[in-house]
Amino acid sequence: MTPYFFPFGQPVIKLTQPKQDRSPKKVFVLGVYASAVHAIWKDPEGKPIVNALAVASEPYIFWRGEDAESIISKIHIPAQVGKLVPAPSNLNGPSGKALDDLFLNPMGLKREDAWLCDIVPHSCRNPGQAKAIQNKYLPLMKEHSLHEVTTPPVPDPLCDDDRRKEILAELQESGATTLILLGDEPIRWFLRFFDSRWKRLGNFGQTPETYGRNHKVNIAGTEYDVLPLVHPRQASRLGAHSPIWHELHMGWVGQRKLGIG
Repeated sequence: MTPYFFPFGQPVIKLTQPKQDRSPKKVFVLGVYASAVHAIWKDPEGKPIVNALAVASEPYIFWRGEDAESIISKIHIPAQVGKLVPAPSNLNGPSGKALDDLFLNPMGLKREDAWLCDIVPHSCRNPGQAKAIQNKYLPLMKEHSLHEVTTPPVPDPLCDDDRRKEILAELQESGATTLILLGDEPIRWFLRFFDSRWKRLGNFGQTPETYGRNHKVNIAGTEYDVLPLVHPRQASRLGAHSPIWHELHMGWVGQRKLGIG
C-alpha cells in the first residue's frame, strides 16, 4: 500500500484479520472501510478547533475503542498549535462495539469465531475530515512544520477486480461457510460479481419475515450461506441512519436472542 499519513504524521495502516488468528472460522464478515482513532484538537487556550479529527489508524480491524487516550498521547503536536485529547467514546470504536453486541453475540458467536474483512482495508478521508483538514490544518502546516496530510479519499470505484480477488482469497482461507455482509456496499461491490441477482440489501427483502435470513449463493464454485445485514451505523443509529432498517435489525436481534431464525 502507498504510504499515507494522518494529520500530525501517523501512518495509515492496512487492517486485516490478524496473522496470529487465521485459523478456520465459522463466519466471514465483510464491511466497508476501516475507521480511525478520533481526537478533539484544542487550541493552546483549550478551545476546540476540530471536535473529531481522525489522527491514527485503528489498532485492529473493527476496533472497540479501548486505549484511545494512550494512542493519542503518543502523537506529537507542537504546543503552539494546541493539543489532542480523545473524542467521545461514541466516535472511537462504535462499529466494533456494534459488531460484537448487535451482530455476533446475538448469533452466539465471539470474535474468535469470525474472520473480519473490509472492502477497503484502511481508513479513508471522508468529506467532513477533508473540510477540517482544508480549513484548520493546512493553514498551520507550513508555519509550524506540521506533517503533510495524505490520508486517501474513499476510492471510486470502491473495489476493483484485484481487491475482489484478495477478498475472495481471504474468504476461502477462512474456511467459513457463512458470509455476513454489512450493508449495501459489500453486496454491490463483492456479492453481485458472483451472483447478479443481488445488488443491494433491499433485494433480499425489507420486512421482519425476510430480513436477516440466510441465502444460498455460489461464489467461485463454493456454496455459502450469505447473511445480508445492515451496516453497524444503522444498527447503532450512528449519525445518518434509516429508522426502518434499524427497527428491522433490532427485531432480528431480539429473535436471535430468543433462538428464533
